[in-house]
Amino acid sequence: MLASFGGDQAEGLRRMLGGPKSRIVTFLSAATSEEKGATLINLGASLTQSGSNVLLLDVCTSQQGVSSRLDGIRGVTLMQVARREGVLDDAIQSVPQGFGIAALMRGPQRAGPPDAQQVQRLADVFTELATRADIVLVDAELGDSELFPIPALATNEIVVQVANTPASITSAYSIIKRLNGQMGRRPCSILVTGASEKEAQVVYRNMAQAANRYLAVKLTSMGFVPADEHLTRAARLGRAVVDAFPLAGASVAFRRLAGKFSLPAPEEMHGFSADDANLVI
Repeated sequence: MLASFGGDQAEGLRRMLGGPKSRIVTFLSAATSEEKGATLINLGASLTQSGSNVLLLDVCTSQQGVSSRLDGIRGVTLMQVARREGVLDDAIQSVPQGFGIAALMRGPQRAGPPDAQQVQRLADVFTELATRADIVLVDAELGDSELFPIPALATNEIVVQVANTPASITSAYSIIKRLNGQMGRRPCSILVTGASEKEAQVVYRNMAQAANRYLAVKLTSMGFVPADEHLTRAARLGRAVVDAFPLAGASVAFRRLAGKFSLPAPEEMHGFSADDANLVI
C-alpha cells in the first residue's frame, strides 16, 4: 500500500543504497476513455496483488484521465506541489483497489501548458514521486505540441493500447507515427483490449509489420485483454475484476499482463516477430 509515504523507512533505505529504479510505464490509448480507465485500474490492482508497490499517475490535460473515474480523488496536484502550494504526500491518495493515485493537474490548471520553469519543477516533483513505488503507471495523451508534460516520460517505456476496431487501429498507428516524428525512432509496446487471443495477434502483427516497414519502428506485444462483462460488473461494485471475479477471463488476462512486469523491459523482451508477421487485410 502507498498510504504512508513519509514514514516508509524501507523505501528510504532503498534510495540511499541505490536500489532498483522504479519502472515507469506510460500508456497512450487509442481505445475509449472507459476502456482505458478500466485497463489501468485493473492492471494496477493486479500488480498490487502480485506484490508490487503501484502508483497510478494521471497526466492527461483533458477531462478524460483515469483519476476522473475514481470517486473521492481530491488531493493536491503535482502542479500545486511544483508551485509550492502543497506537499507531495498530500498529492498521493490510496484507493480501495490497493494502489496509490495522483494527478498532474485538475480543473482550471488545465487551461494552458506549463511554462519552462514549471516544467523543470514538475520534473523534480516527478523524480521524487517515482521513488515512492515499484511501478508507476502513467495515463498520458499526446497534445498539440506532441510532447509529454513531464519530459522523463519520453525516455521510459511506452505502451499503446488499441481496441479491435478499424478506427482504434488507425488511431493507434497514428500515435506511433506521431511519437516517431517528435521523439525519433524508438520501440514501444502494444496492448490489445476487447479481443480474443487470435484477434489480438492479427491486430499486433498488422501493426508491427506496418511500423517496421514504413517507420523502421520495432513494436513488442504486451498481450491482450478479452471483452468480458465482468469488467463492467466489477466497476459497478467499485472493485477490480481480479478481486470481484478472480476466475473471469479478464482476470486471467490481467494477471498474465501483470506477470510481464517482472520480465525485462520491452526493448529486451520477445513478442510476436514483426519480421515473421503476415499482413492480414
